[in-house]
Amino acid sequence: MYPDPIEQGLARGWKVIDASRLVRDLVLEADVAIVGTGAGGGVTAEILGAAGLSIVMLEEGPLKSTRDFHMLEAEAYRQLYQESASRKTLDNAISILQGRCVGGSTTVNWTSSFRTPPATLAYWQREFGLGALSGDGLLPRFEMMERRLSIAPWHVAPNANNELLRRGAERLGISTGVVRRNVRGCLDLGYCGMGCPTNAKQSMLVTTLPAALERGATLVTRARVQRLARRDERALQIEASGLAAGGIEAGTSRVIVRARHYVLAAGAIGSPAILQRSGVPDPGQLVGARTFLHPTMISAAFLPERVNGYAGAPQALYSDHFLDDVAIDGPIGFKLEVAPLHPVLFGMTLPGFAARHAELMREFSRAQVVLALMRDGFNAESPGGIVGLRRDGSPVLAYPISEFIWRGARRALLAMAEIQFAAGARKVYPVHEDAEGYSSWRAAKAGIERLAMKPRVARVVSAHVMGGCGMADDPRRGVVGVSGRHFHVENLSVHDGSVFPTSLGANPQLSIYALAARNASLLARELTGRPAPVVA
Repeated sequence: MYPDPIEQGLARGWKVIDASRLVRDLVLEADVAIVGTGAGGGVTAEILGAAGLSIVMLEEGPLKSTRDFHMLEAEAYRQLYQESASRKTLDNAISILQGRCVGGSTTVNWTSSFRTPPATLAYWQREFGLGALSGDGLLPRFEMMERRLSIAPWHVAPNANNELLRRGAERLGISTGVVRRNVRGCLDLGYCGMGCPTNAKQSMLVTTLPAALERGATLVTRARVQRLARRDERALQIEASGLAAGGIEAGTSRVIVRARHYVLAAGAIGSPAILQRSGVPDPGQLVGARTFLHPTMISAAFLPERVNGYAGAPQALYSDHFLDDVAIDGPIGFKLEVAPLHPVLFGMTLPGFAARHAELMREFSRAQVVLALMRDGFNAESPGGIVGLRRDGSPVLAYPISEFIWRGARRALLAMAEIQFAAGARKVYPVHEDAEGYSSWRAAKAGIERLAMKPRVARVVSAHVMGGCGMADDPRRGVVGVSGRHFHVENLSVHDGSVFPTSLGANPQLSIYALAARNASLLARELTGRPAPVVA
């Protein structure tokens, strides 16, 4: 059994309150209140706490740690993910994996860490006036967070699932690269998506949040923020509901937090929803708009030999070939990665029913999967989606898939199938309800060209939600400025992936870390009058 840093911290007296256990209302005061404990909230909490500011962190999900991570899908999805890993867009056409626990998605992601692509930053500078976000300007923050979170290339030999991507791509003259991972002492188990049982993943759960708690921060878990009360241009308090024992329905207790400054880091669906429930001024109707996903297509292949895609680092290799060969504002490009294979995740993604589905599941150990993450938001034909509220106030993302994206989806399925056959696949199944299992690249090419690209038939997934509170140099084009400060509420900032004005074209966690570090440091200096500390 590995030591549990959360259990040890609680024994030392960390201030952690489970709002589902409250029997009366709770009122807290602090210099800064932070909503969300994922990549943005965790980095912000550590930097502001190190600057000497008092912090209250609010998290809707539970506090789970080493002792709770048993590498079991049935436990992990229910405990650690939004809507038990079944969150979907309004029309049920896109499945969305998002964390809902202390540490947010950093607790359950697959550790892939990429800096913001230069082409993306250049586009933001040109189209949104974000001149401060150059590669050189962000470099110190990238380097700081890479040191802090042990982000480095993964030089352990890739598992067969990843190696097959490299082998097929190499035979076709397609370049691949080595993924950088935020791990320390990783045992290469392959169960990152269920919470790391050895504390190797350097998520917020074992890095920045413990650092903030050691400095006296208060963490309130199972607290659902309902609204931000304000008067004129100032926020006055956060109002949250303690959840009932099951962690889903609101309970009877309330949590009120009053602070000098408020930071939303509830993610690109949660943060816009809080602003909407709060009635925060939005003259341009920008809150929740331009929310992006990296719509992701999947291709499954079956090899003559065992692949055992559940073992080993989930993502060790990638290819940007199909991003680099198109203009950023041209036809939609896509990044190729692989996905770890676990029975529930594999079964809920595969097409088909009954005997056909059972037949594919029997081939589980020989399966290999490639993902194509489409880079949306850079073309007028890919405006993204809109976060709105259901009648009960819960958020939902409407995400129409345009013909522009469907064209990219078909190209992605073709590219993945060709690579898989080049790697030695005996059969390829594009993840599409009408697709057959193709036994040759020639058959696959003809079959994929005939497939109807339409919602709920072509399977689309995503684990990356961005936008909805976009940055810009002008309130007519954005919700926040380049420092994350809200344009219409003077003591409110947003520090999460919702501030991205487009998708990234890369896994977002490192971009969120670096941008949150930059903007939290600016905020610390403003609130204390002293230079912000460097965390490492």
